[in-house]
Amino acid sequence: MYALPEGIRSRSVPGVNGLSMHLLEAGDQGRPSVLLLHGFPELAYSWRKVMLPLADAGYHIIAPDQRGYGRTTGWDASYDGDWGACRALNLARDTLGLVHALGLKSVAAVVGHDFGAMVAAWCALVRPDMFRSLALMSAPFAGPPALAPEAGVPSTERLNEQLGALDPPRKHYQWYYGTREADADMHRCPQGVHAFLRAYYHHKSADWTANQPVPLASWAPEGIARMPTYYIMERDQDMAATVAAEMPSAAAIAACKWLTEDELRVYSAEYGRTGFQGGLNWYRCRLGGRFTAEQQLYSGRAIEVPACFIAGRSDWGIYQRPGDFEKMQRRACSRMAPPILVEGAGHWVQQEQPEAVTRALLRHLAAGA
Repeated sequence: MYALPEGIRSRSVPGVNGLSMHLLEAGDQGRPSVLLLHGFPELAYSWRKVMLPLADAGYHIIAPDQRGYGRTTGWDASYDGDWGACRALNLARDTLGLVHALGLKSVAAVVGHDFGAMVAAWCALVRPDMFRSLALMSAPFAGPPALAPEAGVPSTERLNEQLGALDPPRKHYQWYYGTREADADMHRCPQGVHAFLRAYYHHKSADWTANQPVPLASWAPEGIARMPTYYIMERDQDMAATVAAEMPSAAAIAACKWLTEDELRVYSAEYGRTGFQGGLNWYRCRLGGRFTAEQQLYSGRAIEVPACFIAGRSDWGIYQRPGDFEKMQRRACSRMAPPILVEGAGHWVQQEQPEAVTRALLRHLAAGA
C-alpha cells in the first residue's frame, strides 16, 4: 500500500454491489459524512489534500476507489468483459451500496470530480434522501437525457465523423477512449506510464498556460476543434503521443508542488498494475446510446438538493459540451449556488488549489446544513 498523510486511513469494504471497495477515510464516523468521488485517470488518493482539512472541520470523509480503479476489486478488467457494469446508474448503485455497507443512513454531501461528478449527480437525482447535498467539480451535469433527441447535439460518433472531415483530420477523445487500442496505447506506451501521466496531468492543468477556456457557441466541428488536443486529438495520434508533445521540462517537474514525483508514483504504480481499461469502460458506456433508455426514466427531473459547482478557471472541462454549463444552472439543479471558478487551477482543481476547494466545500456544507 502506498504512503498516506498521517490521519488518513485505508481499508476495504466487501459486499458493495459485487465489489470489495477500497476507500480512504478521515475523521470519526459519528460525524456527518462527506463522500468524495474521483474521476479519470485518478484514484481516491486524488482527494488527499482536502480530506484532513474537511475532517478537522468536523466531518467524516470517505473517498473510494470507484469501480474499475485502484485497489477496488470485483470488476472486469478486459475489453470484452462486463463493461456495461460501468453505466451511470450502476455506478450510482455502487455508491449507494457503499453508504449502506458503512452503516450510514445518509451523507451530508456527495462530491464528484470529472467523471465522478456524473456519478454524484445521479446519486443526488435518484436518492435525495441518501445524498442530502451535491458538489460537482470540473464537469457540469446537464440533467437526464430527454425522451427525444435534442436538436443540434450530435452523437459522439457523428461528431467524430465531422471532426475527421476537417483539415487536418481530428477525432474526439471520448470516441478514442472507447476503442480497443486505447488501454494498451497508454498502459504500454513508449515513454512508460509515469511519464505519460506526468504529461497528461500537466497538459490539463493551469501549469500549461495555453489552457484559456471560453464557452463554445455550438457543436459545429470547427468550434469544437478549438479545444486542446487532449479533448480533440489529431486523428492519427494516440493519447500517449498527444500528451508527450507537452511533456514539462525537468525544471518544471521539480517546481510542481501540487503533484510531486513521489505523489505521481502512487498513480503510475497503480495504473501500471491495473491498466486503464476499468476507467475507459465508463466512456464506452456513454457511446452509442445503449444505456440512454434507462436514464430517460428520469427525463425532466431536476436535482432538488442544494448543489454547487467548483472548477479551475483554466479548465476546458467546463465548456467541452456546449451548453451544459448553462443547462446545469438553469434546469438540471433547482437549488444551484453561483459557480465557483478557482484561479490558478486547471482540471485537477482539488489537487492544484486544495485550500480554495476546501473553503468552497465548507461553505457549501454550512449552507446545506
